[in-house]
Amino acid sequence: MSHARKPPLVTGISPNEGISWTKVTIRGENLGMGPTDLIGLTICGHNCLLTAEWMSASKIVCRVGQAKNDKGDIIVTTKSGGKGTSTVSFKLLKPDKIGILDQSAVWVDEINYYDMRTDRNKGMPPLSLRPANPLGIDIDKGKFPQKELEALFPGMSADFTSENFSAAWYLIENHSTTSFEQLKMAVMNLKKQANKKNEGSLQYVKGGLSTFFEAQDALSAIHQKLEADGTEKVEGSMTQKLENVLNRASNTADTLFQEVLGRKDKADSTRNALNVLQRFKFLFNLPLNIERNIQKGDYDVVINDYEKAKSLFGKTEVQVFKKYYAEVETRVDALRKLLLDKLLETPSTLHDQKHYIRYLSDLHAEGDPAWQCIAAQHKWILQLMHNCKESYIKEQKGNPLLHSPMLDLDSEVRSSSLGHLSRSASLKRGSSNQSSRDETWRFKAPQQVAFVEKLTKLVVSQLPNFWKLWISYVNGSLFSETAEKSGQMERSKKNARQRQNDFKMMIQQVMKSLVKLIRGALLPFSLGESELKEYGGWEMKSELSGQWLPHVIQTVRLSYESLAALEIPNDMLQIIQDLILDLRVRCIMITLQHTAEDVKRLAEKEDWVVDNEGLTSLPSQFEQCIVHSLQSLKGVLDCKPGETSVFQHPKIQEEVCRLSTDIMQVFIDCLEQLSTKPDSDVDNTHLSADVSSSDLFGSIHEDSSLSLERRLLIVLSNCCYLERHTFLNLAEHFEKYGFQGAEKITQVSMDSLKELDQRLFEMYIELKADPIVGSLEPGIYAGYFDWKDCLPPTGVRNYLKEALVHIIAVHAEVFAISKELVPRVLSKIVEAVAEELSRLMQCVSSFSRNGALQARLEICALRDAVAVFLTSESNSSFKQALEALPQLSSGGDKKLLEELLNIFKSSMQLQLTCFQASSSTMVKT
Repeated sequence: MSHARKPPLVTGISPNEGISWTKVTIRGENLGMGPTDLIGLTICGHNCLLTAEWMSASKIVCRVGQAKNDKGDIIVTTKSGGKGTSTVSFKLLKPDKIGILDQSAVWVDEINYYDMRTDRNKGMPPLSLRPANPLGIDIDKGKFPQKELEALFPGMSADFTSENFSAAWYLIENHSTTSFEQLKMAVMNLKKQANKKNEGSLQYVKGGLSTFFEAQDALSAIHQKLEADGTEKVEGSMTQKLENVLNRASNTADTLFQEVLGRKDKADSTRNALNVLQRFKFLFNLPLNIERNIQKGDYDVVINDYEKAKSLFGKTEVQVFKKYYAEVETRVDALRKLLLDKLLETPSTLHDQKHYIRYLSDLHAEGDPAWQCIAAQHKWILQLMHNCKESYIKEQKGNPLLHSPMLDLDSEVRSSSLGHLSRSASLKRGSSNQSSRDETWRFKAPQQVAFVEKLTKLVVSQLPNFWKLWISYVNGSLFSETAEKSGQMERSKKNARQRQNDFKMMIQQVMKSLVKLIRGALLPFSLGESELKEYGGWEMKSELSGQWLPHVIQTVRLSYESLAALEIPNDMLQIIQDLILDLRVRCIMITLQHTAEDVKRLAEKEDWVVDNEGLTSLPSQFEQCIVHSLQSLKGVLDCKPGETSVFQHPKIQEEVCRLSTDIMQVFIDCLEQLSTKPDSDVDNTHLSADVSSSDLFGSIHEDSSLSLERRLLIVLSNCCYLERHTFLNLAEHFEKYGFQGAEKITQVSMDSLKELDQRLFEMYIELKADPIVGSLEPGIYAGYFDWKDCLPPTGVRNYLKEALVHIIAVHAEVFAISKELVPRVLSKIVEAVAEELSRLMQCVSSFSRNGALQARLEICALRDAVAVFLTSESNSSFKQALEALPQLSSGGDKKLLEELLNIFKSSMQLQLTCFQASSSTMVKT
C-alpha cells in the first residue's frame, strides 16, 4: 500500500497581478501526479479548476476567474496530498472600460472576454457596452403592449442609440410610474454626464496641444512667406517647393518606417496565423488525437470529437479545413472497419458486442452492424457444434480405449440392476467387498455421453447471449441517445421486425443441429442416410448401456429448462421435446432388454441353498432385478413440464408390454433350464435343510449330490412362491410406474408359469410313482401267489410294506424341500398306486375265500395308511378295487380282518407317523 504524499505548496505565480481571465503560470512542489490527481485550484477564492492545465508536479497553467477579493492566496488540492498552502499571493486588478462615446487616443476594436466552456476568446461588440440606464434612476417597466407603442410612435424606437430615438417612447416604456422628482434627478444626471464629457474633450485637447501648436506654426510660416513674395511666380515657386518638401517628408517617413511597418505586418500576419491555429487547434490536432485514442481504446472520445468536428466543419468551404476534415474522415473510416472486424470476431462477450454496435451506430456505419453480428454469431455457434462432434469422433477412432474423466452419477443412474443385485447378494451372503461395490457406483463415460454433455453445455453457454443480443436489437437498447435522436433506432426496429422470420430460422437451425447431432450419437437409426453423413459418423460397436441413457436424458432436460428460461417460444423448442421423448422410449426399451439379459444370467447365480420356506435366493434376486430396473427408469418415466407420457402411443405400449412379458418368460425358461440341467452341468453344491424342520431323514442329504428329483422339487417350490407372491408384487410395481397392460403381463406370465409347474410336477410324479406302481404286480404274485388257491391271511404281505416305504421316502424327500409340496405330491402318488391296485384287482377272474380276505386286508391297509392324502380319484380307485372282491360272508372274517389291520398299524406305527404329522398341513391346504 502506497504512503500519502506531502500536501501541495505554491511558491510562485507569474504574473502576480492582472485582470480577470489573465493566464498565469503557477509553480511549486507536489502539485499532483497527473491531471486526474488535481481535484481543486482556487485563486483569490475563485475556483479555477475548469481552466487548469496540469503540466507537471511543479507547474500548472490556468486563467484567473472573476474573484470577489482583490488579493488572495493560490490553493492547490490533490487526491494524493490533500489541500495545500501558498507562500505567494495574486492581486486582481479592475480593468478600465472605454465606453462607446468615450474619446480615446487609440483605436478600440472590441473588448475580449474568456469563454470557459469552449476555451476561446470571444469578441463583444461595442454596442453591447452601452449604458443600461442612461438616466441613472430606477427603471420601472410598464405594462404597455409593444404593439400599441409601435402604433403611437410609427417609425420611431426606444433605443437611445438609434437614429430614430423617441424620448417619449423610452419614458413610457421604462419610467411610466416614475415620480416628477425622480425625473428631475434624471435631468441633473444627464447634465453631469454632459459636463463630464466636455471636460474629457478639453482634457483630450490639452494632452495634444504641443502637436497642435507645431502644426499651427508650420502653417503660419508658410502663409507669411506667401504674403511677403506677393507675386504669382513666387506663389507658384513656393507651392512647388512646398510640394517637394512634402514629398521628401513623405519619402523620408516611408523610408524610416518601412522596416518597422514591414515587421509590424509580418508580426500581424504571424499573430493572425497563430490565432487561427490556436482558435482551430481542435481540428488541426484531431487526426493525431484520433490515432492516439484508437490505440488506447477510447472510442467514446473519438466519436465525440468526430461529432463535434462534423458539426463545425462538415460543410466548410475553407480549403485548409476541408483538407484536415478529409483526413479526419479517413481515420474514422479506418476506425469503422476496425470496430466491424472486432464485432464479427469470435469468441466475443455480449458486453463487447453491444459496445461495438453502439460505436458503429454513432459513427453512422454503412449497413446494419447489429444484424451482421447476429449472423456471424449464428454461423459461429453452428461451427462450434460440428467441431465438437468431429473432435470426439476423431478421439473415438484414434483412441478407442480413451474415455472422459470419471463421472459420479446420481443415485438413479448408479442403481443399475446388476449393481444393486450384486450389492444385495453380497450383503445377504455376508461377504460384501467395499472395493467391488465402489466399482459399481462409478463408471467411465462413453464418448457419446461425453459428447452430449459437451454439446449441450456449449449450446446453453452460447445461445443465451445470442438470444439476448436479438432482444436488444429488437427493443433498440443497443443504440445510444445520439442514435435515438437521429432516427437510427426506429430504422433498426423496423429492420428487426422485417427480419423476425430470418432470426426464427436461425434459432430453429441451431435447435435442429443440436437435436440431430445428439440423434446421430445416440439414435442413429432415427436419421436418414444423408443426415447420417452430416450428423453421424460414430462407431456403434455396441448399444449404449441402459445406465447412461437416464444420465443423457437428464442432461438434455436441463438444457431444455435453461433454454426455456430465456422465454424462447415453445414451437422453437418442440424439437427438443421430441428428442427427449424418443430418448425416454429408447431408454425404456434398452433397459428392459438389458434386464432380460440380466435375468437370463441369474441361472448362473443359483446356489440351490434352501431356506425354511423351501426357497432359494433366485425368486428374490429376480424380483430385485426387476424392481431396481424399474427404479432406474423412475426419472425417465416421470413427465417434466411440457412432456408427454411415453405410454401415450399404442405401439410403444405394445412394445413395452412385449418386452416386460419377455423378461418374465426368460426367467421361466431359466427355471426350466435349471430343473432339467444334466448332472454334469451342475456345480458340486449341497442341499442344506433347515435344522429347525421336522425332517426325520435330514441326515440322508449330507454329502449327496443334487439329483434331478431334488432340482425339480426346488424349482417347483420356487414356482409356487413366484405364483403366490413374486408375480403379484411385480404387477403392483408395473402399475406403480405407470406401465400399461400390467394385468396382461401378469396373466400371460402366470399362465406360462403354471404350464411349467405342471410339466415339472408331472415329470417328478412320473419319476417317483412309476417305480412304486411297477413294483405292485410283481410283489403281489411273488412266489406263484394265486388268489384262487392261497392260505388264510396272517398279515399284510411285504410288497405292500415296501410300497409304503417308498411312499414314505418320497414324503421325506419332498418334506425336506418344501412342506407345502407334500400333500400335492403324495396325493398324486397315492392316486397312481390306488389306480394300479384297482386295475390289478379287476383283472383277477375269481377269488377264493382266503384270497378275497387277503386282498381286502391289503387294500384296506394301504387305504388307511395313506388316508390323509386320499382324493376323490384315489377313493374311487380304492372303492372299485373293493367292489371287485367278493363280500365277506361271516362275522369271523370281518373280525379277522380287523385284527390283522390293527396288527399292521401297530407294527408300522413308526413309519406311518410321517403321514399323521402331515395331517395339519393337509387340512390347511
